[in-house]
Amino acid sequence: MQLKNLCKPFYPSVLKKDAPAGLTLAESSYPPNLSMRMHSHEPAYLGIMLGGSYTENYGKRIRECKASMLIFHPPGEKHAVTFHNYGARIFRVEIGALWVERLREYSLALNEPCDFNGGLPAWLAQRLYKEFHEPDQASALAVEALTLEIMVEASRCFVRKRERHTPRWLKRVMEMLEARFAESLTLAEIAAEVGVHPVHLARTFREHTGCTIGERLRQLRVEFACREISTSDVSFAEIAATSGFADQSHFSRTLKRHTGMTPAQFRNAAHSR
Repeated sequence: MQLKNLCKPFYPSVLKKDAPAGLTLAESSYPPNLSMRMHSHEPAYLGIMLGGSYTENYGKRIRECKASMLIFHPPGEKHAVTFHNYGARIFRVEIGALWVERLREYSLALNEPCDFNGGLPAWLAQRLYKEFHEPDQASALAVEALTLEIMVEASRCFVRKRERHTPRWLKRVMEMLEARFAESLTLAEIAAEVGVHPVHLARTFREHTGCTIGERLRQLRVEFACREISTSDVSFAEIAATSGFADQSHFSRTLKRHTGMTPAQFRNAAHSR
């Protein structure tokens, strides 16, 4: 990936690279505390955070990028990046010009940056990484299909966020889920906390997020577990307990369903990079 306008050019350590059907896939690592001044990338691309974290300045906005997050960068976007104490490992999918033209034929939103901390786009990205990391004869086709599905879902989410005003109480619900995802929360309890009817809560939540409250809780638990697996040697049983899963078996089944990998496979993939 070529970088522009860097006073001191830096090229990440590329761990693996592939280029199927107009896409460029690469897994790269960045050292701790690296600062990259304002620069741009020619192609549009998806960035999937596999480990570590960084702060990104883009336009007049700032975002904190952490493990399991999916970020869409439109073509030519300018941004500056500061990596944190542990550096970062990022899986990128560059989207070629022919892909961009094809997607725009269907009026998909491709001109604005957006990010997903969970949700369907982020989970599709995890499956895409598995196809990249453990390829077989069908992986090239799977990569195309997953990339297209991610872009469709990302565009839909962006349009929903732009067109709908999010109620203040719904923001409180999101904050509650993020703070208490490991607890056994009930729909009635959450509704009572924010002062709305449970049916209204369930319907509005799905309209604005594209998933149910139960699905969002599972996503948050898996995201937390993935970070723990990647950055520590804590036992899987302990991670299962602190993430809110019933037991290690339940944790393993859920992680496999969402990422395509068992906890051991996920840790081996993270520690081998």
